[in-house]
Amino acid sequence: MSSQNREAIKASLIYGLHDRPPLGEAIFAALQHLMAIVVSIMTPALIICSVLGINAADTSYIVSMSLLVSGVATFIQVKKIGFVGSGLLSIQGTSFAFIGVLIAAGKSHIGAGNSPESALPLLFGLCFVGSFIEMICSRFIKPLRLLITPLVCGIVVTLIGMTLISSAVKSCAGGQPAIDGFLNGSVPASVIQNNLLLAFIVVATILIFNSLNNRWIRMSSIFVGLVFGYAIAAIGGKVDLSAIPVSDWVMLPTPFKYGFDFDISVFLGIALLYLVTLVETIGDITATSLVSGEPLEGDVYLERVTGGVFADGFNSLLAAVFNTFPNTTFSQNNGIIQLTGVASRHVGYFVAGFLTILGLIPYFSGLATLMPAPVLGGATFLMFGTVAASGIRIIATQHIDRRGTLILAVSMAAGLGVSFEPALVKALPQSLHGMLSSGIISGGLTAIVLNFALPGSPAEYLQEKPADVSMRPEIE
Repeated sequence: MSSQNREAIKASLIYGLHDRPPLGEAIFAALQHLMAIVVSIMTPALIICSVLGINAADTSYIVSMSLLVSGVATFIQVKKIGFVGSGLLSIQGTSFAFIGVLIAAGKSHIGAGNSPESALPLLFGLCFVGSFIEMICSRFIKPLRLLITPLVCGIVVTLIGMTLISSAVKSCAGGQPAIDGFLNGSVPASVIQNNLLLAFIVVATILIFNSLNNRWIRMSSIFVGLVFGYAIAAIGGKVDLSAIPVSDWVMLPTPFKYGFDFDISVFLGIALLYLVTLVETIGDITATSLVSGEPLEGDVYLERVTGGVFADGFNSLLAAVFNTFPNTTFSQNNGIIQLTGVASRHVGYFVAGFLTILGLIPYFSGLATLMPAPVLGGATFLMFGTVAASGIRIIATQHIDRRGTLILAVSMAAGLGVSFEPALVKALPQSLHGMLSSGIISGGLTAIVLNFALPGSPAEYLQEKPADVSMRPEIE
């Protein structure tokens, strides 16, 4: 990206990376990031614990620790302590990529006659050891660029957005249970229609507020959209506050509360996923640099990527120590930066603080989980689309020749193909299920393999200045 285009992006921001927004504006921006990620942070733990049959008390604790660790991890990533962290407004949260492999490992352990809770030491032990893979690889980012080029990063970011859109659409309709109920006749069409209308109201509210020139209104667009949708849902009887589970007011962290275990025979899938997470993190940090008007090449960019990937691995280690699942950078926050025009890293400190508080006070976590699916779906529908657009812009900064076209075509087809027809993966050996069940993983691995295997030099971009077409006036 040329310096001229980078300055154009900076000029479009209300607050740049190093700006310090006033307290009120910083809190508004942080709340929008928070509302976009809080449910996503809790969801992986809820899914894994539910499938494995973990009791409610332990599930509640693990979910709270997901929020607490995400707060600490976000602070480390944003603050950049020494060489650890990117120094960008890069928010951390629990990764969805590990769900399938962890469930498979847990089921294998339980199938041997063990209790569900006894699988937790194994799961956290696997995640603990695997985190060192990402930290070690972060020291070799420059040679890894031979495989993980900007084109590969752009493909991964695009797939992140495109594959998440389907979950947003399902949420707009009321979630998978509502869709299944409609298909089998137990849920009337009017329910789906009302859910879609609620999601549309959220989307319309965000678009209207974001299109106005007043910076306060623009910054608050996502927050207002979510609160407005939540209020409408509550008036319509879709929110039952009495359903908040009764729990202690404070949930304190306990390192290795469930112990530590390890099994090399089920470690390969975890190890591979940490490598894939490395690719996702590079893509996310690249996207964050792009939307923040920061360099996409050179020493500053490389230092941010190296520190960000190391922090990603270190934060996953912290997650395992404090009894939750691997952390990674959250791509949807790049969409919020674009929509709000706020790229200030100082906003990240408020996000980290809010997440830490939520992790210590389980009541607030319960309140967040009551947000109706259509409300959250309306907001994520817009944000995930924005993430996909960020990936396309990264791809557009590269000169796409015949070789690049093949990599792009096959990788996108592999990633979207798995997303469109997930049942096909079930026909493959069990050992490949976790590795290929995600469109992001399938497409990302395909891009890496093709970038290495196809004739031609994947290192050419290291010597050549990439074509910068992402900000051409005729396509703006």
